[in-house]
Amino acid sequence: MKKNRSQARDIMLSTLSILGLIVVWFLVSNSKPDFFPTPMATIERFIKLIEKPVMKISILGHIFASLKRVMLALIAAIILGVGIGLVMGWNKKVRAAINPILMALRPIPPIAWIPLIILLFGIGEFPKVLLVFIGAFFPIVMNTMSGVSLVDDMYLKVGKIYKANTWQMLRHVVFPAAMPAILAGIKIAISSGWMVVVAAEMLSSKSGLGFLINRGRDSYDVALIMVAMILIGVVGALLSAVFTLIERKLCGWMSKE
Repeated sequence: MKKNRSQARDIMLSTLSILGLIVVWFLVSNSKPDFFPTPMATIERFIKLIEKPVMKISILGHIFASLKRVMLALIAAIILGVGIGLVMGWNKKVRAAINPILMALRPIPPIAWIPLIILLFGIGEFPKVLLVFIGAFFPIVMNTMSGVSLVDDMYLKVGKIYKANTWQMLRHVVFPAAMPAILAGIKIAISSGWMVVVAAEMLSSKSGLGFLINRGRDSYDVALIMVAMILIGVVGALLSAVFTLIERKLCGWMSKE
C-alpha cells in the first residue's frame, strides 16, 4: 500500500513538472514569438513535417537513421568495451599497461575528434558511427573494469574451491558479479552516444534528427528546430526507459528492497 502511494506521488510530481515546463514554454514563446515558437506553432510544424517530409524522408525515417548509427556504434562498443574491461579488471599487468592510455584519451570530448576523423575518413556514414563509438566506448570499458576489480573475494574463493579455470571463473563468477556495473556503463553509453550522434549529424548528414536541426537553422525555421529537439528528448527518454526495463530483468535482485 505504501509502495503504491509512493508510485502515485512520483507520477503526480512528474506530471506536474512536465506541465510546469509547458507553462514556462508558453509564457516565454508568447513574449518573443518571432524567436521562440509557441507550443501550437511547434505542433503545426510537426504535422507539416509529417505531410511534407524533409529530403523525402519521413520523420520516422530520420529517427531510425539516428538510431541505426547509435545501435551500430553501441554494439561495437559493448563487444570491445566489455571484453577489454574484463581483461583489465582481471589482470593487473594488462590494467597497468592500458589504463594510462585510457586515462589520457577519456577526457577528450568526442566532438574534439571531428576534424581528425573528417581528415582521415571523410564525411560519410562511417565517421558518424565512429564518433558515437568513441562516446560510448569509454563508459563501458571503465565501468566493466571497475565492476570486475571490485568483485567480492568470497566469490573468487568459491570458484577456486570448485577448481574453476580462468575462463570458467570469468564466465560463471566474475561476469555475473560485475553485471550491474557493466549495465550501468552501457546505460551511460546509450545516453552519451545519442548526444554525440546528433552533434555528428549537425555537421554533415542528409538524414537524422541532427540534420533536421541543421536544416531548421539554415532556413531559419525555428519551429523545425524545436520539433527536432523535442523528438531527440523523447527518443532519448524512451531508450533510457527501455534499457532500465532490460536492466531490471537481468539484475532483478537490484530492484528488491
